[in-house]
Amino acid sequence: MALPQVDPSQYEAQLAAKQRRMEQLFARFNPPAMELYRSPTEHYRMRAEFRVWHEGDDLDYVMFEPGSKHEKYKLTECPMVDRRIADMMFPFLDAVKAVTELRSRLFQVDFLATLSGELLVSLLYHRKIGDEWIEAVRPLREQFGIDIVGRSRKNKIVLDRDFVLETLTINGRRFHYKQMENAFTQPNARVCEQMIEWAIDATRHKQGDLVEFYCGNGNFTLPLAQNFRQVVATEISKESVRAAQVNIERNAIENVAILRLSSEEFTEVLRGKLTTRRTAGVDLERCDFRTVLVDPPRAGLDDETVKQVQGYEDILYISCNPQTLAENLDVLCLTHSIERFALFDQFPYTDHIECGVVLKRI
Repeated sequence: MALPQVDPSQYEAQLAAKQRRMEQLFARFNPPAMELYRSPTEHYRMRAEFRVWHEGDDLDYVMFEPGSKHEKYKLTECPMVDRRIADMMFPFLDAVKAVTELRSRLFQVDFLATLSGELLVSLLYHRKIGDEWIEAVRPLREQFGIDIVGRSRKNKIVLDRDFVLETLTINGRRFHYKQMENAFTQPNARVCEQMIEWAIDATRHKQGDLVEFYCGNGNFTLPLAQNFRQVVATEISKESVRAAQVNIERNAIENVAILRLSSEEFTEVLRGKLTTRRTAGVDLERCDFRTVLVDPPRAGLDDETVKQVQGYEDILYISCNPQTLAENLDVLCLTHSIERFALFDQFPYTDHIECGVVLKRI
């Protein structure tokens, strides 16, 4: 992915152009006026990954032109990443470059920051790392005040944590999240706060219980629990499920259950076609699921999950890919109508935008 050209003076014009494209893409569904949620114009990315290029003993962060593995350009600044990442990423690479054990066959550096000031850095290698690497990298942990993870094939070394603790403020209330290294988290924390507030408002007067597919670490799950008697959420990633369980406890939320199941498996469970020990302790027969929340990957919902979702009175669909959202809406709008449509600018200065849609059974 090419590096976005950060120019705050162009932000509003570019955002308006995105909105026009979305209005054209979804015009066939006759949606209501699209609600627009803006990003900070600089230092908005809390999660970033950079390839590292070697020239002799020199190291640089590089980006590649779209569609090319060879046409690269060197980074000398990065105004889209969180301020703490921006301030330390180049001095950090200089420190790595000065130590042969840290520099050798390093191919990528990942950053995960929080609004509360925590920072985790992952170093990825094309060689085995071990005790010598630990001794070489430990001074950098102290120098920069960060946690560090080293990764190589079938090997992971942690100094001293492989997670950060984030705090999001939602309608004046603070929610605390354990966010794991190498796991999905929303990259733009300020827009994420707006997305959650919008979702709370969109479900404020819904009836019954909430069922959620693709819950991750509970990003939406925990704040939305205030609007429902019971929430049952599913996630396939073992690390994300563990983080979600920690987050339930940290936020003292008592009406949420997390199940480690794929959307396809949970659909089979709800249809009575599959039984599994992973639902132990959750009485699904007593749940009155009227609202469903889906936040699928870029591929959107598979056909069977679309059919399952159509069975609920209310649908809250968070989408990171407008094209697959439109394809899913071609089917969902046979049984439901769109009540609200929101655009969330997670990635300023790019063509990408995220959507939130509320649908009501016709």
